[in-house]
Amino acid sequence: MPADSLDARFARAELLFQQSRHEMAAHELRQILAVAPENPPAHALLALCLVEQKQFDEAQREAEVAVGQGPDFAFTHYARARVLEERNDFDGAAAAIGEAVRLEPTDADFHAQHAQIRFNRREWALALAAAETGLQFDPEHVAANNLRAMALVKLGRKAEAGQTIDATLARSPENSFTHANRGWTLLESGDRKQALHHFQESLRLDPTNDWARAGVVEALKAGNPIYGLMLRYFLWMQKLSQGAQWAVIIGLFVGNKLLGAWAASNPAMKKWVLPIQLFYLGFVLLTWLAQPIFNLLLRLNRYGRLALSEEQTRSANLVGACLFTGLTALGVAIAADFRLWLIVLTLVAFGLALPVSAVFKCHGGWPRNVMTAYAGAMALTGLASVVLVAGNRPAGMSLAGLFAMGIFINGFLANILMNQTPRR
Repeated sequence: MPADSLDARFARAELLFQQSRHEMAAHELRQILAVAPENPPAHALLALCLVEQKQFDEAQREAEVAVGQGPDFAFTHYARARVLEERNDFDGAAAAIGEAVRLEPTDADFHAQHAQIRFNRREWALALAAAETGLQFDPEHVAANNLRAMALVKLGRKAEAGQTIDATLARSPENSFTHANRGWTLLESGDRKQALHHFQESLRLDPTNDWARAGVVEALKAGNPIYGLMLRYFLWMQKLSQGAQWAVIIGLFVGNKLLGAWAASNPAMKKWVLPIQLFYLGFVLLTWLAQPIFNLLLRLNRYGRLALSEEQTRSANLVGACLFTGLTALGVAIAADFRLWLIVLTLVAFGLALPVSAVFKCHGGWPRNVMTAYAGAMALTGLASVVLVAGNRPAGMSLAGLFAMGIFINGFLANILMNQTPRR
């Protein structure tokens, strides 16, 4: 095939890629590589097409070939960084994009990708620096402006973030990602109605934008004052590093224990301490159950029902089933003079809602598999305790105690698993 024909095919593949017609672009690139396999840009662009189609193994193979054939081409390192980022290998992605930036330090696309990787690593200040470096070379770069705004929000500089996104929207009013970004910024600021407008506009422009769809769900639920407060807490916690998140969780737990010990040694203070402890308990339960419970309520909303993802619906249904079983058992227990096995069944059903909700908070892969296995083990332990207690067997109460200990451990285990991002 003549060189000009190869160039024409590559130009067509680039256009198809820009139009998000990744399968067709990949076809063109394979035609090029069948004739000229020593073509680093074609291998690199094919890697990007494949990663958009979630074909991660083949995408990485193409990216590695591209780098091997063209180690001095910045674009090959950029493609490798994109693939590794999508596979959640952020360390490898950071090294790859660093090489791309070294080879072509004035390319805004590369700096935007660097900012994205830093953002995924929760390195907000470094993400901001990378985005702003890219904007020095292209002040109107959409991705770099969006990432700058996202980093500013995480750093608590919401006014600057809003100005950045508004300017970006003025230049690119048809960009779905920018509308979604504006929606999340407004939601952070408590303006849920305007946030909902931008999320809906984002979905109009790109119905497959899951970030905007998640924003619609959160904005609708935030109409409830209780969930609105919880959402503020969730968004605040997301800004913190993993170490800081653990400091908050352990600090509240230890503080509650110390408060209880102080009240025990000062009986006159119990009436003041008890409401605080009950508030803490309710708050902890809401951190785990608020999202699935309010998702369940959202299913009564015509628009909300359509916005919920399949996973959110499944989580809401399972947690709802646990709570419904617990309430039913409690009602029967009251009518049956509080028979012990019914009380145990009530506590087991309510308790199971916690590990069940945690399953869907974990990333897919081994963290979710471990959490699922743990929830299953808890369910078997709880049901076995109910059966044994109903048969007047002493072992039933021992198993019930083991179940209660498992629920306590669940909080710490789930938090560990939720912070794990498996490779894809």
